[in-house]
Amino acid sequence: MLNRLRLLVTALLLCSALALAQTPQATPVITVDNGPNAFVQEQKHYVVLVSLDGFRYDYAKKYGATHLLTLAKQGASAPDGMIPSYPSITFPNHYTMVTGLYPEHHGIVAMSFYDEDRKERYSYNDPKTSSDGSWYGGTPLWVLAEKQGMRSACFFWPGSEAAIQNVRPSYYLHFDDKFPDEQRISQIVAWLKMPEDRRPHFITLYFSNVDHAGHQYGPGSQQVAQAVKHIDVLIGKLHADLDALHMPIDLIVVSDHGMAREEGPWINLDQYADLSNFTTVGALLYGKSEADTERAYQKLKAADSAFVVYRLAKMPSWLHYNSNPRAGDPIIVAKGPYAIRAHSPPAGEQDHAPNTGVHGYDPREMPEMKAIFFAAGPDIRPGTILKPFENVNVYPFIAKILQLQAPPTDGNLNILSSALTDAARE
Repeated sequence: MLNRLRLLVTALLLCSALALAQTPQATPVITVDNGPNAFVQEQKHYVVLVSLDGFRYDYAKKYGATHLLTLAKQGASAPDGMIPSYPSITFPNHYTMVTGLYPEHHGIVAMSFYDEDRKERYSYNDPKTSSDGSWYGGTPLWVLAEKQGMRSACFFWPGSEAAIQNVRPSYYLHFDDKFPDEQRISQIVAWLKMPEDRRPHFITLYFSNVDHAGHQYGPGSQQVAQAVKHIDVLIGKLHADLDALHMPIDLIVVSDHGMAREEGPWINLDQYADLSNFTTVGALLYGKSEADTERAYQKLKAADSAFVVYRLAKMPSWLHYNSNPRAGDPIIVAKGPYAIRAHSPPAGEQDHAPNTGVHGYDPREMPEMKAIFFAAGPDIRPGTILKPFENVNVYPFIAKILQLQAPPTDGNLNILSSALTDAARE
C-alpha cells in the first residue's frame, strides 16, 4: 500500500511539473529522453545558474539591489566585478562561462562571424546556425552533466538549443524574450519538484531586461535603475522559492558583461581602407588573400585614434583572441566606447544611430565592461569577498559543486576555491 501511495504521489508531481511546462500562453518546454538520473547523481546537490544580461558590476550597489546584496552577505561575491572574456558580448561570454574556454577556443568569437573553412556565416539570431551543434566547441556544463548520468535543464542560455556532441539538456526551451519573467521562476521550481529520478541538478535561467534598458537608454538612466530593481525583486523571489524547497541548492547569479555610454557617430572602416576584397561581418574583416589583408592592415594602422588594429597572430596575449580565424584578420580593437563597423548600409537602405549603451570592449581598459558574480547555498562559504577574476573560472567551480569530472579548460578551480566550504572542496 505504501509503495502504491508513493507511486501515486510521484505521478502527480510529474504531471504537475509537465502541465506547468506546457502552458499554452508561453513557449513550451522541450523534453529530451536522456534517461533517469544515475542513482549516484540523485544524491548530489543542485546548482541554479542565473544570468542577468548586461548587469554591470556596480549596478547592485549603485541602484540598491537589496536582494543581490543580501545574497552577497549570505555567500560569496565579487564587488569589484568578474572579468568577461574578450569581446565582452553576450554569446561568447555566456558560452565561456559554461565551457571554461575563451571564445577563441570554443569558437563562438562574436554574435555573428564568418568561417572561412565552412564558407558559412554564423549568426546568433539565425536558428539554422545557433541551433547547429557543429559550430560549438568545448563541453557545456549541461552536456558534461548529461554524459555523466545527471539530468540538466536550460531556461534559455546561448548554445542550449543545439545538440552539442549530439547531446541536449533533458529540458530546454526555444528562446522567447517575451516569456513572462515570473513564469520562468515558476518553471525552475517545478523542475526541482519533479521526482528524483527525473529532477535536473544543473539548471540555467536567463533574463535580458537590464541589457535592453542599457542599450536603449544608457547605463546611467532611470530606465536601467528600474530594470535593476525589477530583476532584483525576481532574484529575491527565486531565492525565497528555492529556500522553501528545503533542498541543497546553490544559487549562482552572474552576468555576461557590463555597459558603457556610447560616444560619437558610427566609424566606417571602408573610409580608411579598400575592403572590396573582404568578407565582412560587422567590424570583422576576412581578406581573400594575404596581400589584401596586409594592405588593409597598413591602411587602418594609423587611420583613426578611436581604435587600434592588429594582425590576428599579433593580438595582445591578455585578450586571448589570437588563434581562431573566425575572429578575422586584421582585427580592430576599439580604444573607447565607439561604434565601429566595416560599412554603412548600402544606398537606399535605412541607417540607424548607434545604441545609447554599448559593450564589447576590453574590460581591462574599460572597467564598465565588468560583470557580476554572486553565489549562496550549502556549498558556499558565507561572507566570501572575491577579487576580480576571469569568467572562465566559473566552469570548474560549478563542476566541483556538482562533483562532475571536468575536462581541462582555460579555467582553474583554485581561483574560486576560497568561496567553497571545506566539505565542498573535498
